Amino acid sequence: MEQTVERYGVLELTLSGPSEGNPFLEQKVTGRFIGKNETVTADGFYDGDGVYKVRFMPSFTGEYRYETDGSFDGAKTAGTFTVTPAKEGNHGPVRVVNQYHFAYEDGTPFYPVGTTCYVWNHQKVQVRKATLSTLSKGYFNKIRFCVFPKHYDYNLTDPKRFPYEGTPMDASVLTKDNFYWYSAHKEGNHFDFTRFDPLFFRQVEKSILELQALGIEADLIVMHPYDRWGFSEMTKEEDDLYWNYVIARFAAFRNLWWSLANEYDLLTKKTVADCERYADILCKKNP
Repeated sequence: MEQTVERYGVLELTLSGPSEGNPFLEQKVTGRFIGKNETVTADGFYDGDGVYKVRFMPSFTGEYRYETDGSFDGAKTAGTFTVTPAKEGNHGPVRVVNQYHFAYEDGTPFYPVGTTCYVWNHQKVQVRKATLSTLSKGYFNKIRFCVFPKHYDYNLTDPKRFPYEGTPMDASVLTKDNFYWYSAHKEGNHFDFTRFDPLFFRQVEKSILELQALGIEADLIVMHPYDRWGFSEMTKEEDDLYWNYVIARFAAFRNLWWSLANEYDLLTKKTVADCERYADILCKKNP
């Protein structure tokens, strides 16, 4: 059966590969997508349980072919697919137009009216549903939110899942009095910053797609300083692994905006040079 995807939609290729060892570090997969008007290379990612994925957003209609390759047996594949016209309401990604304005890819003007709900995507189901219900009323067409969970003096409960394998500190000991101490010391956490939890990241991408269905841009905050778990103090190598992973997972979604960090100057363990490096990775790896 011929594969089809609408313009500005997502073609997702799924491959089987090794699950032993640490696939996040030891394995790689890439895809190359060739159409009449564009050729795009995109990194793939490990999604757990021996499953690897490569995602691509086509910018034109017509016939395409793809090639995948990687570090494991089964990574090398090839095929074709057809890109159909965008459906009603699908205007493509937002771009800068004439230096001072925004417009969707199809030329429809975009006037951003935004809000911020830092970790709505990591809340209980009832809170998530209530947030989407309010957003569906059309007050906002852009929302900023975080990948990492947030530690704040009015948000001391843990999310259901964490971005890495491991265990967090005991949140039951937290109070408004000791909040700042745990922000500074980050004791009691045991995470492996080289092993992602794919289920955590699937929740983030589910949130991006839920917003997309409402016609809302997802302004994703990739790093922030509100942290009791150590995510804001990872090494250069761990940061770069994280950046490459989120780009590979999320870059194909047409409603995604990238925000390098929130209040970057409060990330005391990072430098301006670090932020420039993140931006460099993003510019090189985001198709």
